[in-house]
Amino acid sequence: MRFSGTTILRSVAALAFLLALLLVATAPAPAQTESVLYNFCSQSGCADGETPYAGLIMDTKGNLYGTTYEGGANGVGTVFKLSANGTETVLHSFANNGTDGYNPVAGLLRDAKGNLYGTTQSGGANGVGTVFKISAKGIETVLYSFASGTDGAYPYTGVIMDKSGNLYGTTQLGGVNNMGTVFKLSANGTETLLHSFAEDGGDGFWPFGELIMDKSGNLYGTTAQGGANSAGMVFKLGTDETETILYSFAGGSDGAYPYAGMIMDAKGNLYGTTVQGGENNAGTLFAFSAKQTERVLHFFPTYGGDGEYPRAVLIRDKKGNLYGTTYGGGAYGEGTVFELSAKGIETVLHSFANNGTDGYNPYAGLVMDKSGNLYGTTVSGGIGGGVVFKVVP
Repeated sequence: MRFSGTTILRSVAALAFLLALLLVATAPAPAQTESVLYNFCSQSGCADGETPYAGLIMDTKGNLYGTTYEGGANGVGTVFKLSANGTETVLHSFANNGTDGYNPVAGLLRDAKGNLYGTTQSGGANGVGTVFKISAKGIETVLYSFASGTDGAYPYTGVIMDKSGNLYGTTQLGGVNNMGTVFKLSANGTETLLHSFAEDGGDGFWPFGELIMDKSGNLYGTTAQGGANSAGMVFKLGTDETETILYSFAGGSDGAYPYAGMIMDAKGNLYGTTVQGGENNAGTLFAFSAKQTERVLHFFPTYGGDGEYPRAVLIRDKKGNLYGTTYGGGAYGEGTVFELSAKGIETVLHSFANNGTDGYNPYAGLVMDKSGNLYGTTVSGGIGGGVVFKVVP
């Protein structure tokens, strides 16, 4: 068989194109884009905190606020502030004393006056978790202690606030069926059960993700288990406390087990992640339209070096780009920071490495400053107790 010069040139060009795609797909993210801002366990006995499962929030001056699950003066967790210059201050050390909560898993909420609000998974008057407030002066108040009954138990997520100062959140267990709840805590400290999840009837259970609220006051969230196919679901809770199951994951290519909450755009579309499912059973990034159609925007891992098992909430910039973390995968198998462009192209911005310096295994999502820099935490790594990191995309 004879080949013309044109045919050979086309073949060479095609091969070069495919090689370029392969190189782009497998190239690790530049290491210089990430920096460790703070190493936990930098003080004796990890008095500064240890094991930050939660993400961060940022004030207008660039100060970061978060929680650690362990460490602090009593070894059972902290609320901390990290100034823009990298100085860490412990605002509160939790205590297992029968009154205070301890072992916070969730992040914080900050109001206009500088007060911080959050939850602890354990502790309080009944040992099954609390909702707390830390004033701008650093004084902690337990706003509510869960009783492990119909009111809920073991809050895994943080709280959100409406315009009237009421707080809303979920508990992992408790409620009428002991499968988790959605609750409301009024500004005067009165708790109201809004919904009890159930294992049967197609309802979901075990809500691990934080809630969001639309302009009308409707709440949206996910459950890690349950739904019509026992792979988790997306729900809406109306202002009349009526629950609507918007989508039940099938556990296949559409995703399975959403551990994180969701975000909503101006058109009412929801975006979230599942920790498993997808084409490779390593998780998905999905969109749920206002018309109640689910679409997978990205399957993890799509190529070598991609992340695996995303379990954190996403953030979205003004251009429609999405940013998040994966607990595993990446160039070193220890997790990633990624971007999914508005056109659906995923880029690994950083692959974490268990190298004694970098953090690894990010459990939480990210926060973005005005310049587009990303900040987050890893539950492990650094000098041993996890880190606060910064990624410049």
